Amino acid sequence: MQCAVYKNTGDSGSYAPYLLDVQADMLDALESRVMVPLVRVAEFGRRAGRLHPVFTVCGEEVVMATHLLAAIRHSGLGRAIDSLTAQRNAIIGALDVLLVGV
Repeated sequence: MQCAVYKNTGDSGSYAPYLLDVQADMLDALESRVMVPLVRVAEFGRRAGRLHPVFTVCGEEVVMATHLLAAIRHSGLGRAIDSLTAQRNAIIGALDVLLVGV
């Protein structure tokens, strides 16, 4: 589901502990989802404005590393642990910066 947050099982937990689903829900039938890593603020370094919004997930501040988006098989995600639906405008804005440059 778009804006759902999943635990990043492919990371040791120190750099990008979470993944954010940014794919449109109308494409749920596909076996993959487009995801963006959520990186701990302390690990991220310099942010690039709207491209890298900051969110709180499970009480922890993380940066949406929009430039690192990738497709991941849906079957390997497990259950969502949080949702950033309330921040959807900032998420879509970050994707607009990456894909359109606005």
